[in-house]
Amino acid sequence: MEKKKTVVVGLSGGVDSSVAAYLLKKQGYNVIGLFMKNWHDDSVTISEECPWLEDSNDAMLVAQKLDIPFQTVDLSKQYQERIVDYMFREYKMGRTPNPDVLCNREIKFDVFMKIALDLGADYVATGHYCRKGTRLIKDDFGNEKETYSLLAGKDLNKDQSYFLCQLSQEQLSKTLFPIGEILKPDVRKIAAEQDLVTAEKRDSQGLCFIGKVRLPEFLQQQLAPKKGVIVEIPSDFPKYQRDKNNFDAEISELKYISEKHRYAISDGKEVGTHDGAHYFTNGQRKGLAVGGTKEPLFVIATDVNENVIYTGQGKNHPGLYRSGLFVKNDEIHWIREDLKIDEDQTMEVMARIRYRQTLEKATLHQTSTGLYVIFDNPQSAITEGQFVAWYHGDECLGSGVIS
Repeated sequence: MEKKKTVVVGLSGGVDSSVAAYLLKKQGYNVIGLFMKNWHDDSVTISEECPWLEDSNDAMLVAQKLDIPFQTVDLSKQYQERIVDYMFREYKMGRTPNPDVLCNREIKFDVFMKIALDLGADYVATGHYCRKGTRLIKDDFGNEKETYSLLAGKDLNKDQSYFLCQLSQEQLSKTLFPIGEILKPDVRKIAAEQDLVTAEKRDSQGLCFIGKVRLPEFLQQQLAPKKGVIVEIPSDFPKYQRDKNNFDAEISELKYISEKHRYAISDGKEVGTHDGAHYFTNGQRKGLAVGGTKEPLFVIATDVNENVIYTGQGKNHPGLYRSGLFVKNDEIHWIREDLKIDEDQTMEVMARIRYRQTLEKATLHQTSTGLYVIFDNPQSAITEGQFVAWYHGDECLGSGVIS
């Protein structure tokens, strides 16, 4: 008789991972529950929202109910080094990182996966709303090789493939997504039927594993407040009307389309002050505390060197929109390495620049220095440090850090 395969489930204390563990046990796997403790500092969390103690307790109760072994692993040191320190570095440079994408790449599917495999696991499973496809593809020598696809979850309202857009073939080969085929209401229904303590629990918000963080307080641990000015740029700013017909080469046009707008204080009028440009991000509306404008102000650019925030009135302000973005070569990641495009090649894709954004038509252009992603329609608040992910149908092919 074939030995049961062992799966380690990352039990987070939420309903999704609880049901993932239940389904795997039902499918005949030998299931082990593991809770990751990634954070010690409660001073910056809004503690009622997502205290890890309550979560680890709920995870333990679920494991008891399902009659599976359970343990807690403390990954706070790795989390500090790989996620928190990275976030501080990015914010300091005026970029806006996406800790959830990083947390999956660096913690859940790297550090955590290694621990699971050391425990003798064949697979790691999570409660993500996405699916995994497997196919045989011939290599250059005619040998067939198993290739894995990262597919959107059946519940398109909850699809989390964007958060996993940095996974590799190696990581996918060892991963299972038990709830990828199920809709969220049905996940809750299964949890209730099995009398799991997490059945009615609200989904956690905020930073992966830390919970809701007061971002300014969090950043103030390392980035000191520093008074600066808020400048409003008019919507008829002359540079928005640039002539775009004199390109000597395609690369100049790609560069032009992807370039972010640059401003000087003299381009607009001072309308207020702020406590630090690195606390703000493109497209942000809250926290500016400037009144008296006809339409609300949105951040259209930040300058951390000069400590200036540039804003524009209304969500249709031209300063918010761009049709292209650039990803440096060393920040391009293909999940489907077999589909990777070479220099001077293009590929038509659907792409998104943030979680839950609807997919937009775009074309990838690979150049010697990196990848240009050019959208058919201008996109609002393209932000440095965030991830762009590209798709064919419901398959995520790859991603990159917006530079």
